[in-house]
Amino acid sequence: MGPEANKQWSQILSSTHFSNVLSILNFTNLHSLIMEKLVEVSDHVVLINFVIGTKCRATIHLRSVIASASVAFKLQTSSPHKFLVNPPTGVIYPLSQATVQIILKPQPQVPSCFPRSGTDRFLIRTVRVGSGELTDPDAITEWTHDIKLKVAFVGPFLLRHAVNNGDFDEVRTMVKFSRTSLTELSTREAESLYRVAKRLDNSVDMLSLLLGGGLKVESTSGVIEEVEESRWTEKGWSELHVAVAFDQTDEVSRLIKMGKHWMLDCKDKDGRTPLYLAASKGYERCVRLLAGAGANVDAKRNDGCTALYRVTAKGNRRMVKVLIDLGADPSIVADDRHRSAIDVARDEGYNEIVEILERGEDVLNAARRGDLLRLESLLERDTGVDFRDQFGLTAIHMAAIKGHKDAVMLLVEFGCDVECVDAEGHTPLHLAVVGGCKDTVEVLINRGANLNAKCHRGATPLQVAQTMKHESITNFLLLNQHIS
Repeated sequence: MGPEANKQWSQILSSTHFSNVLSILNFTNLHSLIMEKLVEVSDHVVLINFVIGTKCRATIHLRSVIASASVAFKLQTSSPHKFLVNPPTGVIYPLSQATVQIILKPQPQVPSCFPRSGTDRFLIRTVRVGSGELTDPDAITEWTHDIKLKVAFVGPFLLRHAVNNGDFDEVRTMVKFSRTSLTELSTREAESLYRVAKRLDNSVDMLSLLLGGGLKVESTSGVIEEVEESRWTEKGWSELHVAVAFDQTDEVSRLIKMGKHWMLDCKDKDGRTPLYLAASKGYERCVRLLAGAGANVDAKRNDGCTALYRVTAKGNRRMVKVLIDLGADPSIVADDRHRSAIDVARDEGYNEIVEILERGEDVLNAARRGDLLRLESLLERDTGVDFRDQFGLTAIHMAAIKGHKDAVMLLVEFGCDVECVDAEGHTPLHLAVVGGCKDTVEVLINRGANLNAKCHRGATPLQVAQTMKHESITNFLLLNQHIS
């Protein structure tokens, strides 16, 4: 965005007209297109592997994303009587990383609420400081950016505690939330958990939950058969679902060879296909078998989640890589909050997963920066132009609002649709008007953009230009309307 556009933005954001713009566009996230963050956090949830009466540790990494200045940080906790932070403050040099250790003091009893803590929170405060400047963070009184972290208590100790109490709902929450799969428990831990669950009055339901979550034991004494029958009738599972649930790759292969391909994409009562089930449990061989036989890797569950979305939310980097290699689409919006797998990975701070998924994100960033060399390189490698962020914005939306007319032209040459819309119905022309760059507006119109396109609130590009008092763009649009 050029100096003139920056000046216009400054005037708009500080004026009473800005509320009118938000109202007419119904677009409350314009700041996200022009504001930059200072640091990335390795995880937005502090996972404490809890053991009673023992000092427990968790590590988070703060990485500066600013090349032109150092970043000072300060980490505060809502529960200083329980947690220690080392170091609590510091300075991160440009594009460098800092490691912070969070220590839970020995606790005499099990947390009153887990896995999510109801009261414990952390706040990371950051501010840009001079490049290379040694700054004492304790002397800083004004911080510009805040990052909130939640706390979760996980681990085999708490899982066994919940199973021992026979609390099905609590166990289900822990199995769903914990990023350490039940498949990663040691043989001794798994067998112990199995024996405890088997003694319960609700043993079939509890074992069904644990085995379905990936618990593997050598001796099941006929319980698996009972669990299979229960799931067949109550969950709407096919033979293939059952085989997948227990990672029986030979049985999966047998069913496929028998010609039961109709089962590949059949769904249970929750809308899960066998491939979705296999991926969520981390069964790589089953996933590859099913995908190789023609199963849809992007099939959605009833709530709209794909397998890729699910494993991303669980932080399963290996399975994310498997699904991406099999052609899964990370840009599919998967829930009612309009988030895709890449959005979840970023929100949760899964940096390694972000690197796997960000092929499409790279196109957005290059378009946002107007980096033509990088953008062309990505597009020539057949990186899709249709990738969207959590707000439904594509690369051409990004280039348009930033006023990068050459990037807009390049994207159009590679097949980008000038009439594509974001989650609020804005076309690239709407956002080019918002960005205040007349040249970009002209490029889009010359390439067929619809002057009368309306967003979901009914606003046309001309109405947006008039509301934002862009006189030159308003006159240009009026002139072209008369010509057309």
